[in-house]
Amino acid sequence: MRIGYGLNLEQTQKLIMTPELRQAITILQLSALELSTYVDQQLLENPLLEIDEVPEVIAEKDQSTEADDNQLDSKWDLDWQEYFQHQDDLPEGRNPIKNDEKQRFEPFIAAAPTLQEHLLEQLHVQKLPVSLELAEYIVGNLNDNGYLSLSLEEIAEEQGVTLQEAEKALTLVQALDPLGVGARTLEECLTLQLPLLPECPPEMPMFLKHLEDLAAGKIQRIASTLKITVAQVQFLADLVRKLDPKPGRRFSGSGQTRYIVPDVIVEEIQDEFIILVNDITVPRLGINQTYRQALSQAEGTETRKFVEQKLNSAVWLIKSIEQRRLTLYKVANAIVQRQQSFLRGGIRYLKPLTLKDIAEEIGVHESTVSRATANKYVQTPRGIFDFKFFFASSVGDDQDLTTEGIKQAMKDLISSEDPHCPYSDQKICDILKDKGIQISRRTVAKYRDELGIPATNLRKRY
Repeated sequence: MRIGYGLNLEQTQKLIMTPELRQAITILQLSALELSTYVDQQLLENPLLEIDEVPEVIAEKDQSTEADDNQLDSKWDLDWQEYFQHQDDLPEGRNPIKNDEKQRFEPFIAAAPTLQEHLLEQLHVQKLPVSLELAEYIVGNLNDNGYLSLSLEEIAEEQGVTLQEAEKALTLVQALDPLGVGARTLEECLTLQLPLLPECPPEMPMFLKHLEDLAAGKIQRIASTLKITVAQVQFLADLVRKLDPKPGRRFSGSGQTRYIVPDVIVEEIQDEFIILVNDITVPRLGINQTYRQALSQAEGTETRKFVEQKLNSAVWLIKSIEQRRLTLYKVANAIVQRQQSFLRGGIRYLKPLTLKDIAEEIGVHESTVSRATANKYVQTPRGIFDFKFFFASSVGDDQDLTTEGIKQAMKDLISSEDPHCPYSDQKICDILKDKGIQISRRTVAKYRDELGIPATNLRKRY
């Protein structure tokens, strides 16, 4: 075998990631809100971009100028001379530059009060038997669930008061609405809410001391300790479920509110599904005609080079946004065509679907479909779903059976069971097999845990 150095000349094809291509990929995977923020940033960086509030008027081209247009398009991404000419031809009142007095309306929404704001408002409208600063200090140390994160000793030391004064201030805070705030344990939180029960049994305070046994399903032990029947234990447990273990969660917190803006809206009109790409939050972009004089300068000047660069960047951005819209529409349309049974019948009719299936149907790569559906939501007659929700994997050899469909079948089965004799995991497995759903008992237990459904002994009623 001969080993040595040599030079070879080869021709290969490689995909070069140009800045424009990177920008197009980035825009494709942005959600509607993220794209709106991205466009606002580009408007600040590129002076040739502007918000176009009216659709562009497209005039018919003269046949004699088509050759010149093609030659110009080979050099520029946009026929800027024609673009500016058409903007001058816009009728009065439709030119976005001249229509400065158009009335605008901005949407506003009232902010919900936080827990601290709700409690402080109650403190400020009543005569307090303790220091207002001390009560405000306790309110300020409540966590998002409404629980007090400090001990009375720490409060007294920090505020320079006696332990009795700190306890009196805490009692005052615990009497505020909602009941249960200011508690230090779950038992104390539920005990504070007992006045909300119209007919509270006398065994309830002692029953709340056995919350750990209740969570573990040790009903017999609780009944034996309290010397009551098992049915009475379950009755007390039903009353406890009416109380709120986290009263602070009823109120909003700073930075916790999330709004989902669907990127695609699917509506059923006369038994036909209509798909709309929701790009209302993304402003329509155009080219600022103020810079047309700079383009009329001699080639090679620094001003013209700068404007040409920004012009090409602006045009590429507009094309990338339009390409994102078309790709998103194609992907959504392909998904809707595959999942029409789900849209009409519910989650049990969700069909298995992969990125490859959609990619082959619309003629793109799987990565393109993945980017087009990343961090995006679709509004359907069945609710708002993440795009990834529709890509459900099949279970076993059944190509029409999905995980979500099995979970829905389990929920329906358990909801119709006899509460005095609930189904075991093995029984659920056997019933599903009789219906043609071949899964193991271990899988049933796994799906039941994911659905938040307790085990058989915890569902049993006496």
